[in-house]
Amino acid sequence: MSSMFGKPRASGERPPQSPLPECNVAILGCRGAGKSALTVKFLTKRFISEYDPNLEDTYSSEELVDQQPVLLKVMDTADQDGPRNCERYLCWASAFLVVYSIDDRKSFEGCQRYLEVLALHARGCQRRCPVFLLGNKLDMEEYRQVPSAEGMSLASRFGCLFHEVSACQDFTQVQHVFHEAVREVQRQAEWNLPVRPLFISEERPCPPVATPVALPTHHSLATCTFNTLSTVNYKEIPSVAQAKLVTVKSSRAQSKRKAPTLTLLKGFKIF
Repeated sequence: MSSMFGKPRASGERPPQSPLPECNVAILGCRGAGKSALTVKFLTKRFISEYDPNLEDTYSSEELVDQQPVLLKVMDTADQDGPRNCERYLCWASAFLVVYSIDDRKSFEGCQRYLEVLALHARGCQRRCPVFLLGNKLDMEEYRQVPSAEGMSLASRFGCLFHEVSACQDFTQVQHVFHEAVREVQRQAEWNLPVRPLFISEERPCPPVATPVALPTHHSLATCTFNTLSTVNYKEIPSVAQAKLVTVKSSRAQSKRKAPTLTLLKGFKIF
């Protein structure tokens, strides 16, 4: 069963052929860590302390992250004794929040099993899903059993992000974590985009036969030979971030003979 939160949008505000980008977030952790409290706090800004621990559901909310709308789906899982039947969320989620309670060391130790499952899943998966380790119940500081340093150390060991929040008190920080999950998913999607190579187009008259044209050598510059087999030659160049423009000009004597001026790229060879 899926529920929908958030303010509905007017029918004319977004055309039906342009659906919102989606982000699926699964909340994992042992019983009593506060997974459902975090979910409800984020979706409704309210805190409810009692839930059915056997109830698992998925909720949807239209969010505005960095002024960009996104449909955020949250799966509030209900594992009873650690990670079991994980396929239901491993194949569905694009980000994971692994939650423990700072006043319950057992819930913290249980987080390691979830992180191990996620790390094993990532090895055999082509896409990388962001993982957040989340210490909940920051309002229970006086009963803390898990120091922040231990949470940070565990997160560092598994290469995930670390936050501490209070589902009871701080809506802003809870919202920040969910929005950060969306941002990380978007960053991963951008990094995984295939890079399209850049080309230089050179228009030339096509001679009857292929004729190599050698440029004059001056000041220890290597001779550059162009093969004019077609009217357009394409040469792949490095990305802009790695390229540095260098202009090589001919001498004054060569200029009288109308020798060409070459614009090269550092580290780029012309064949």
